[in-house]
Amino acid sequence: MSERQNPTSEISQPPRLLLVDDEPGLRTAVQAYLEDEGFDVTTAVDGEEGWQKAQQLHPDVVLSDVMMPRCDGYELLKRLREDERLGGTPVIFLTAKGMTIDRTQGYLAGVDDYISKPFDPDELIARVQNVVKRQERLLAEAARFADADVGQMARQITEIKSMLTHGDPTSIRDKELPNFTPREESVLQLVAEGLMNKEIARKLETSIRNVEKYVSRLFIKTETSSRTELVRYALENHLVT
Repeated sequence: MSERQNPTSEISQPPRLLLVDDEPGLRTAVQAYLEDEGFDVTTAVDGEEGWQKAQQLHPDVVLSDVMMPRCDGYELLKRLREDERLGGTPVIFLTAKGMTIDRTQGYLAGVDDYISKPFDPDELIARVQNVVKRQERLLAEAARFADADVGQMARQITEIKSMLTHGDPTSIRDKELPNFTPREESVLQLVAEGLMNKEIARKLETSIRNVEKYVSRLFIKTETSSRTELVRYALENHLVT
């Protein structure tokens, strides 16, 4: 496989992959396959160690066995999906189980792909590469939309602040305001500062997907439908500085 063109050669940093499996021989073999293709691979002996390393490394992909001691693949997947920083991390199950019901259970639990043992090394590499590329496309698309109107958004925020500064403070609506969670308040403040989703995600050390989720919640709670309306609402009601 080393003779093929490295698919990660155009990326400044190789994709970080966390491999979680309790079989030493399989860990060694899979790690060798993946590193030969340019991946940066960290291994863990079970789901518990995998969870600890995932929190430290923030991997681009998690490749995990299902049947493991202490913490199995499903429990590891559950913890990842519930974690704000790791919830969007692609997860591939690598398991000896190949029945349709097992695959269905994995997909319903939120796994991104499912590879049965014994597997062909080329298929393994292809599946991992596919998940990595799909994630890159999603992040690139999200960033493109987030940055599309950054200049216009900054001008609108300046205009809104100017109008409120020179306007009549008694004209502000007197109504009951919605309750925001601490994280929603943080996102609202950063939106009002003109930051786009990927910048907010970086500041709050979370995923773009989670930022989008919080912005959507803010739209619903404030009954607004755009970032400009949301900023105006926040400024009018003194929700941000």
